[in-house]
Amino acid sequence: MNSIKQSIFIILILIFQVPASIFAQRLWTDQGDQYYEFSEKGIEMVNPKNGMRSIFLSQQSLIPKGITTALKVENFSISKNKELILLYTNSKRVWRENTRGDYWVYNKKSSQLQQLGKQFPASQLMFAKFNPQADKVAYVNKADHNVYVEDLANGRIVAVTKDGTDRLINGTFDWVYEEEFGCKDGFRWSPDGTSIAYWKLDARNIRNFLMINNTDSLYSYTIPVEYPKVGQSPSACSIWTYEIATGKNTMLNIPGDPNQHYIPRMEWCFDGKQVILEQLNRKQNESKIYIVALSDNKAQNIHQEQSDSWIDIKARWNNNDPSGWDWVQGGKAFIWVSEKDGWRKIYQIDLSGNEKLVMKADYDMINLDFFDPKNEMIYFTASPSNATQKYLYSVSTKGGVPKRLTPASFEGTCDYDISKNGKIAIFNFSNRATLQHNAVIELPTHKILVDFDFKRQKKVSDGIAEFFKVKTTDGIELDGWMVKPLDFDPNKKYPVVFMVYGEPASQTVLDNFGAGYNSLYKGNMAQDGYIYISLDNRGTPAPKGSLWRKSIYRNIGQLNIRDQALATQEILKWPFVDNSRVAVWGWSGGGSSTLNLLGQYPQIYKTGIAIAAVANQLLYDNVYQERYMGLPQENLADFENGSPLKYAKNIKGNLLYIHGTGDDNVHYQNAEVLINELIKNNVQFQLMSYPNRSHSISEGQGTHEHLKTLFTNYLKLHCPPGGR
Repeated sequence: MNSIKQSIFIILILIFQVPASIFAQRLWTDQGDQYYEFSEKGIEMVNPKNGMRSIFLSQQSLIPKGITTALKVENFSISKNKELILLYTNSKRVWRENTRGDYWVYNKKSSQLQQLGKQFPASQLMFAKFNPQADKVAYVNKADHNVYVEDLANGRIVAVTKDGTDRLINGTFDWVYEEEFGCKDGFRWSPDGTSIAYWKLDARNIRNFLMINNTDSLYSYTIPVEYPKVGQSPSACSIWTYEIATGKNTMLNIPGDPNQHYIPRMEWCFDGKQVILEQLNRKQNESKIYIVALSDNKAQNIHQEQSDSWIDIKARWNNNDPSGWDWVQGGKAFIWVSEKDGWRKIYQIDLSGNEKLVMKADYDMINLDFFDPKNEMIYFTASPSNATQKYLYSVSTKGGVPKRLTPASFEGTCDYDISKNGKIAIFNFSNRATLQHNAVIELPTHKILVDFDFKRQKKVSDGIAEFFKVKTTDGIELDGWMVKPLDFDPNKKYPVVFMVYGEPASQTVLDNFGAGYNSLYKGNMAQDGYIYISLDNRGTPAPKGSLWRKSIYRNIGQLNIRDQALATQEILKWPFVDNSRVAVWGWSGGGSSTLNLLGQYPQIYKTGIAIAAVANQLLYDNVYQERYMGLPQENLADFENGSPLKYAKNIKGNLLYIHGTGDDNVHYQNAEVLINELIKNNVQFQLMSYPNRSHSISEGQGTHEHLKTLFTNYLKLHCPPGGR
């Protein structure tokens, strides 16, 4: 339900003309001293220390036989023997990302291009990868949800699975696994290339949610999405292996009911004879690590952890990617992350389940940025004393007190793209007023080898955020940022606009270049005379310890709303705030918070703009809602008491509700049940439906400009700007 990070990128690109390329993740060479970059010349290798470029694969090499134009390569991988290049092109969207497309193999010796899976429809292959011997490629065909292996020498294609359908999914995942666990690529070659391990999801018991398209044909038609609503059992999940030599498929014998658990992570052990996986129970408050030996197909539970709320998986601190297993000691042990002592810390677990603490410090790791097994070093980001910022730390895999590497002169948000050898990194820095990108630093010294090549400083006329803390009458201290009007006069009173999210998926109060900007406001809020504020309540994923983050368990729509409202009450005591002009807006979970604030605290909030909100928590997906709220079969009242639907009748102020009818994430169904409740109670409001737009409301010509104009005009009309 999160669109905050995407909005920040839009702000930087559109308002400040920041090149979109600075957000791209680089593909480093294995040696780590160079990275690959796409250009008009083809694929180039760039030495970041001196800027020297060399052609890795020329544009001419990317022209298939019989075609006059070069392939538009979007990603690629290189075989272990460095002789073959696997090229990804012509991609199409699957749910959130473009994960299906066409694959070609370029042979450097023969200078030939070979298309894979030519027998399949265009743009249907997913997650293709070489085997270790580089004589075969495995991939998923999205059209039939089966895994295939193609022999590069003779082009022979063998079906690994044959039972795939739109509901029996092999080698990839259903909607909810991708959305809530970050799982997309669902198969792995064994280290010796003799076998493939893969997920199989049985979604045959998951009902379709039908979206309707009324505009693109003479007669309307429905678009089915297999979508497990909260309270409904998930897809049955199992792990299988396939032997290349014999063609034998074997389901791994994993304890538990496959209809009542999740397997968000799975990899091969170093020896290629065992598979390791993490299993979560349906409530996601119990995590088990199993090792399954292929020889006897017996699962050994080597580690178990329980929580009185929920347990996060790797995707939460690894850029929404749960893949990979961080091995140490030559595969005899691995790195693990847990919050069991109140802080998100790094541990080491061996294959017998023996555990030791690596990160000996009482604060949260934010992201695990890089793991260097050769030099036994872990690089991670943290910010022990300021939850709005982020800095680079290192700690030995043997354990110890982490060392801060980011110099004190960089105060704000620091991001690092570390090379594969761990010796250098591309360093990006920003705070509320400054944006600097693409410096090259040495690790672990953090010595700058090449200065930033992109620098941007906000003008005072842009409106620069100032950070503050506010304590509620409950004794809870919240972080916030605020942008004051450019002509601020402390003797006048100004309208205040709150931007809210408030749920566990995202943090809004961050000391970065996007702080204080509203991507939906057409113009300059500070120049027009608004005070613009955002607050992070309890339950947001700030690095303040697990008690802060998990106090919202079974309390979404209640605790977060109370924190926001009580903090707003304190802010309204400021002499320059006009309590008759108080507005709030939010998107997705923030839209839900907006509706709840209007309904639960109508005496405070006079105007609200809610976008793509969950009106009834019982209408959202099972993985997200059950993780944070429990099972409705056990605590239904918590879902009802946290849903905006319950409080819609209390809304007294101005409400603009916005939703895309093609939203496969937060269904338009939420808008219609909310509308019915508002009508029943004669609550007047305005509605804007965007036909066939998804959760981002980004599709279609003129959409973004229309949404900005709508948002801005409504805000100015019902919460007029300027001091009085």
